[in-house]
Amino acid sequence: MKVLIACEESQAVCIEFRKLGHEAYSCDILECSGGHPEWHIQGDVSELLEEKWDMIIAFPPCTYITNASAVRMRVNGEIVKERYEKAMQAKSFFLMFLNADCKKIAIENPTPMKIVGLPSYTQAIQPYQFGHPYSKRTCLWIKGLPTLLPTEIMRTHTPYVNGGCKDSNGEYRRFQGRNERDQRTRSKTFPGIAKAMAQQWGTFSDEQQLVGLPLFDSKPISVG
Repeated sequence: MKVLIACEESQAVCIEFRKLGHEAYSCDILECSGGHPEWHIQGDVSELLEEKWDMIIAFPPCTYITNASAVRMRVNGEIVKERYEKAMQAKSFFLMFLNADCKKIAIENPTPMKIVGLPSYTQAIQPYQFGHPYSKRTCLWIKGLPTLLPTEIMRTHTPYVNGGCKDSNGEYRRFQGRNERDQRTRSKTFPGIAKAMAQQWGTFSDEQQLVGLPLFDSKPISVG
């Protein structure tokens, strides 16, 4: 299959699909850090959506739409206009992937704010379901693909909250601080989840039962 992994500089998912023999490409405005620039397209992903893809997996920026940033959306009970406008821009970017002309689509993002008005997600997953002792709730919007099945549930460890950071040795550690480097590191896909995406979605056939979502427009909801 020809697979586009959008908004992925780490190449975590791209590499796993390549291991299975798929023609997978990561795309991001940043240079890749996964060590395979020959599989990376640096630039505007919207132009790539005009091409024919068998599958699209996207990790659009969540800064202005995640529920974790809800506290910044209002000041003294009033919506911050500039932040709301940025949230609507992020929503439009998100829906660009969901409405793409492709039969198999999956989009990953944290739980969104209700005010943004994104469509309901298909499933929520946790790193500790895929072999990592961390709790970091992630939502998946899925079209034409099955929901992900847990591969290795960590039952003997208390999951760290907001895990996913790697230290200088490449080891996962508990989240500390909110500087730019940590934010970029925290956004990287857990290897166990990346592997599950490739192994479960990369072998999925059109004859199998599908999970689907209808198309959605990008009109902002009323905030009056």
